[in-house]
Amino acid sequence: MSLTADRPQRSASVFRSFELVAGLVLVGGISLAVILSPWLFPDNGMGVNLIARLSAPFTDWSHILGTDPLGRDVLGRVISGGRISLLVGVLSVAGGAIIGVFMGLVSGFYRGVWDMIVMRFADVQLALPFILLAITFIAILGGGLFNIIMLMIVSQWVQYARLVRGQVLALREREFVLSARSFGVSNFNLIWHHLLPNLLGPVIVLITLNVATNILLESSLTFLGLGVDPSTPSWGGMLADGRTYLQTAWWVSVFPGLAILLTVLGLNLLGDWLRDRLDPTGRTRQ
Repeated sequence: MSLTADRPQRSASVFRSFELVAGLVLVGGISLAVILSPWLFPDNGMGVNLIARLSAPFTDWSHILGTDPLGRDVLGRVISGGRISLLVGVLSVAGGAIIGVFMGLVSGFYRGVWDMIVMRFADVQLALPFILLAITFIAILGGGLFNIIMLMIVSQWVQYARLVRGQVLALREREFVLSARSFGVSNFNLIWHHLLPNLLGPVIVLITLNVATNILLESSLTFLGLGVDPSTPSWGGMLADGRTYLQTAWWVSVFPGLAILLTVLGLNLLGDWLRDRLDPTGRTRQ
């Protein structure tokens, strides 16, 4: 009986270990290649060679993944373009998390007028479709890397604020918080030393998943012409450049698409593993 009962637990443990290993391999490998890209491809894959334009992949060792319509190395552009996508994903999530966690802490801890202002503002923003917000934001401020990062920060801090507010409302009446209050602990120390450490688990899980989401958003916006400068290598820009060559030169779009797929898959696997470790009540197990 005990052996039979232990099988589902062992199977779940093995699967969670696979999630961790696969996620680390995918994210770590892509991140390492992106970090080393200035040394691997000093020209960022921007070197034009019209003689070698649209070379097929795996036919020339100097261009393993082939070349694009301008004869630029696809591998070099994919790895160099990863810097933009990962930079947007990490910085936008970091900015949104910092603002959202702060606003959620203030809203949930002090309640009253602060809670009403923050939450009503959050409700209004959540009612706006992202694409409408993106078009309006870019029409006013223009495109570019910095503005794309700011757009994602503005659009996503609400998620962290609502999550943290809910956690604070649940924690503020717990025994350890009431005990700290009875000993005269200041509000700042109460938030910093007692509340914040106990709500970081769900926030870290959301951060991991949102990095993947923001990479997809940046690629989508760039594909639509609303993202970073077209002269800057990025995965979304490469997809847009290669869409007219899908039938004759599929590799121009397929390889950056695979880079997006593998990066997002790795981040989602890590996010799922972290959710099991840090927020075990967030997933229903069979």
